[in-house]
Amino acid sequence: MSYVYIIFSSKFHIFYIGSTIDLKERIKLHNAGRVESSKPYLPWDLIWYCAFKTEAEARNFEQYLKTGSGRSFAYRHLISVALAKDFQRGRQISPRTKNGNVGPIENYKIIGENNI
Repeated sequence: MSYVYIIFSSKFHIFYIGSTIDLKERIKLHNAGRVESSKPYLPWDLIWYCAFKTEAEARNFEQYLKTGSGRSFAYRHLISVALAKDFQRGRQISPRTKNGNVGPIENYKIIGENNI
């Protein structure tokens, strides 16, 4: 199995998209600061993942999520759903506007190795 995942830095309000064959170990590496592109934005929370039968399928979907239309898809169908579930559980992780309301999804940024 191979995985595509999205992690979130609640401190910096940044998403990271990646793929791996060992999801638990990869998340540990991110939070240990051993992934160069995500190191400055610690700590990370896993907010979404999907399993694929082959590594090629996972890499293809990861690369799609890093395109313009893929980012739009991720925000609309993956990230916003994950954040809504967190808000329902009482977790306040989004940026705030001047009036104290939760900011729009556009306030977030996606990073990742080999961004297209």
